[in-house]
Amino acid sequence: MTQTDISRVLSADPAELEPAERQKLAAELAAQIEEHREAYYVHDAPKISDKEFDELVHALEDLESAYPELARDDSPTQKVGGYADTEAFAPVQHVARMYSLEDVFSVEELDQWFERVAKSVPAGTPFLSEVKIDGLACNLLYENGQLVRAATRGDGYTGEDITANVRTIEDIPTTLNATNPPARVEIRGEVFFPSDEFADLNASLVEQGKPPFANPRNAAAGSLRQKDPNITAQRPLHMLVHGIAAWQSGDAGAQEPTQQSQVYDLLRDWGMPISPYFRVCTTQDDVHAYITEFGERRHELLHEIDGIVVKVDNIALQEELGYTSRAPRWACAYKYPPEEVTTKLLDIRVQVGRTGRVTPFAVMEPVLVAGSTVSRATLHNAHEVKRKGVLIGDDVVIRKAGDVIPEVLGPVTANRDGSERAFVMPTHCPDCGAELYEQKEGDKDLRCPNSETCPAQVANRLAYLASRAALDIELLGEEASLALTQPLGEPPLKSEAGLFDLTVDDLGEVEIEREVKKNGVPTGEIERVKYFFTKEELYASGEKKGQVKKPSQPRANTLAMLDEIEKAKGQPLWRVLVALSIRHVGPTAARDIAAHFRSMEAVRNATVEELLEVEGVGETIAQSVVDWFAQEWHARIVDAWAKAGVRMADEPAEESAQPQTLEGLTIVATGSLENFTRDGIKEAIVGAGGKASSSVSKKTDYVVAGENAGSKLTKAQDLGVPVLNEKQFQQLLATGEAPA
Repeated sequence: MTQTDISRVLSADPAELEPAERQKLAAELAAQIEEHREAYYVHDAPKISDKEFDELVHALEDLESAYPELARDDSPTQKVGGYADTEAFAPVQHVARMYSLEDVFSVEELDQWFERVAKSVPAGTPFLSEVKIDGLACNLLYENGQLVRAATRGDGYTGEDITANVRTIEDIPTTLNATNPPARVEIRGEVFFPSDEFADLNASLVEQGKPPFANPRNAAAGSLRQKDPNITAQRPLHMLVHGIAAWQSGDAGAQEPTQQSQVYDLLRDWGMPISPYFRVCTTQDDVHAYITEFGERRHELLHEIDGIVVKVDNIALQEELGYTSRAPRWACAYKYPPEEVTTKLLDIRVQVGRTGRVTPFAVMEPVLVAGSTVSRATLHNAHEVKRKGVLIGDDVVIRKAGDVIPEVLGPVTANRDGSERAFVMPTHCPDCGAELYEQKEGDKDLRCPNSETCPAQVANRLAYLASRAALDIELLGEEASLALTQPLGEPPLKSEAGLFDLTVDDLGEVEIEREVKKNGVPTGEIERVKYFFTKEELYASGEKKGQVKKPSQPRANTLAMLDEIEKAKGQPLWRVLVALSIRHVGPTAARDIAAHFRSMEAVRNATVEELLEVEGVGETIAQSVVDWFAQEWHARIVDAWAKAGVRMADEPAEESAQPQTLEGLTIVATGSLENFTRDGIKEAIVGAGGKASSSVSKKTDYVVAGENAGSKLTKAQDLGVPVLNEKQFQQLLATGEAPA
């Protein structure tokens, strides 16, 4: 089922259909759900994204709710999970049924669930919140402390016997660490494939000529459901347990816990692997905060997650609330907005970056993910394309989290029809024609050697030097950089050397091609327009017909851009160093180098040994700086900027003007601050003699936390690093004394 087919089915309005058409729609939805459920649970090869599958299920649920006559006893809406493959694995009857969870897709829906639960539980009832592991549900049966059986969820009643495979997972004890274990206990959990090892697995499969997995969840399922346990043993599978489904005490057996949170303590004592991320929340607001926190941290965890599970902590209350036909009333699963979707890979092209690195990127059918429409995604290098096993024409799974650049996770191999083709990396630069090369033997990246004049490299360096990380020049973005370096005619700039000599007269004839839009909608037509100046207006009739009515003149943004370029001449030395695009020299290294040498002249004359004396500068950075200044054309850039008035030194007077109150301190800033920008607080720290770090460690002295502080604040709390609010930081900055 293609995305177009899904959209067609979901767009149908049942109220506008005849009864026979509604019945046909219900049957089509049911058939598609069953097809995709089998692909997901049995073959470990989903053909559509989780979001698209959820949309199909909810569409059928809504249809059956509005028209009860369409609901069948064998409807997919009445089933839990998938299937048990009894041909490949022996069937197993669970001691207690494995239910699914009620899904909620917004905070509003979550609060509605809270309202329903509140009618049946005392005020102040605590809730246990935990991350929902995106793995394979697994059921472990222990008798008198010994593991006797492991099974998949299957349809909730019958699963697959995977005992031999589960015994290969080191996390799972074969014997419980209990003096008096229950006579019989059924423990539930999730088997997962670590996120950071997923790409390596797919690479090995591709090398063996086998289809790669679409995502880590399918990698876990495919690894665990191997007929040969030796193959499972080779995979880095892990498990986290999260509950007890059935409990039969022996004569002197352990007592069953009364709280869900106590279950975790007991499981830990037994030697079972439990999640480090669960938390007991006393209020709805606490649950909301937990959801927000792990939404920000989700890609830092041991495993992928697809939501948050919220449970009534009291087990007696759980029993009172009971179950629907498919889900417990005492728990629900909050689903984060989708970050993974499937779309068609139309082509793989390459782009040349500011350092000459040639990067393949995916051109895809536009698709909405993580709140924005995506049509391009990075593929890093030719080696990575091969590792992922993607072919042009594939349906692919892409991920986008917030402002993170979209990433292609892998292909949906089950959807291939034979028309797909492999990507071939070019041998020559697409922008200047230079032959591409490996910078060193075995390098995964290819580079264009024509650094000085390659139009793509010049344009990208120009855009980078104007970025917030460098000279922070407003209105000089990617499009303006392209107009300056790659217009239709002669470019005003052939390198960044002439940037600070630009005048308004240099920009009058710059023209580009741009797609025509009508009422904001692209038409597909291309027109030639002036970029920096307005279009000349002519008289349309009368005696002056054809004569100039209003001459072409600089746009307001053009004048503002030139003003910003002029202001940038006064930026501190470290920003100028960043703007030069020296490999490996980002803002942190540039600050350290500028603070040590104080002038551009001293930096360009420094030896590797002298650079190594700078704290935080290693062999790679030191050699890169020396190699950069050894290039004659690089020296011409520095000389041209200096002649144009760009600041080339931080005067010693400036050093003594500000008290070094933070000398010797390493400080990390996170979140939004009222009186400091992100760069502003770093400059304040460095200016006062401190070190502005981007990551929290045991060596961090303080973390300054503003609003919406995320994982860095959490890590600081975990490590016991002192946390300051903005007012406390300002006190430290002013006095050098830590607030009490």
